[in-house]
Amino acid sequence: MRVPLSVLDVFPVATGVRPSRAITDSVELARAVDRLGYTRYWVAEHHNLPGVASAAPEVLIAHVAQVTSRIRVGAGGIMVPNHTPLRVVEIFRTLEALYPGRIDLGLGRAPGTDQVTASALRRSGAEVNQELAELLAFADGSFPPDHPYGKIIAQPSDVALPPIWMLGSTSAGAAIAAALGVGFAFAGHFSMAEADRAIASYRRGFRADLRTPSSKLILALAVICAESDERAEALARPLRLAYSRMAQGRPGTFPSVEEARSYTFTAVDDAAIARFTDGLVVGSEAKVEVELRRIVETRGADELMVTTMTPDLEARIDSYARLARIFALEGSAAHERA
Repeated sequence: MRVPLSVLDVFPVATGVRPSRAITDSVELARAVDRLGYTRYWVAEHHNLPGVASAAPEVLIAHVAQVTSRIRVGAGGIMVPNHTPLRVVEIFRTLEALYPGRIDLGLGRAPGTDQVTASALRRSGAEVNQELAELLAFADGSFPPDHPYGKIIAQPSDVALPPIWMLGSTSAGAAIAAALGVGFAFAGHFSMAEADRAIASYRRGFRADLRTPSSKLILALAVICAESDERAEALARPLRLAYSRMAQGRPGTFPSVEEARSYTFTAVDDAAIARFTDGLVVGSEAKVEVELRRIVETRGADELMVTTMTPDLEARIDSYARLARIFALEGSAAHERA
């Protein structure tokens, strides 16, 4: 397969592991996928989740860009309701100045948390689409002449905002990406049911822009690849258990393989997990290659973005290395020799 391959990381916190250790583990993962030849490494933004340590993506992006050499590093994404538009432009222009040509700005319209935490993060009450328009106006200097913000200069003013991607899991997000003329990253790792409709809406409605002259679609999937189908399924059980707990309003730290192995899934669990499984690919290299090829061909993805959530760092890196071989990434042969 010749589509680019990228990584979405949520900095998972496994049971018995300190959140600070989850951060250092994910930084090590970023170094590994940089060496393997992945195109992008994006950091998600979530808050008030015991199993996720990526609450400050802009800080993590700066550090990951510093310790890697070639991979693009970005936000997957900055959740617009949690930030003032001017600060987003200032932060990402600064990142672009520090790491020119290596930063991406993915934008999400949801807060990435519960409503109480969202209130603690941001209390303006502004409508999210208004904030998106304001963010772009700061980036482009396109406020009307009489606008009170028209004379504000977002520094560093001589640096363009990095490429913008709109994140979404519905046709609504797709329509906004199309109208703005930016890339669209569809969150298939947790909501594949809307994929066909959303992708068609984006392609059909895309309006070319100087930032993005043609439509660009990233499809995010959850993938676990191992030496055998059986081993991959064992590594996927903690993710299935985490999905079930999340869907039932009981989020926690990421279960261990042993905890998940001893858990008996019920009909309630199966129903809770069902919405996520369309975007989950699990198996050996041979099985995963067949399934990913089918998804790329049927969905018309320009790029795949993979999130691999297992409680063990070594297993995560091994899964990404196997995917690198499937996609014949430039660093996969060197990894084999090492």
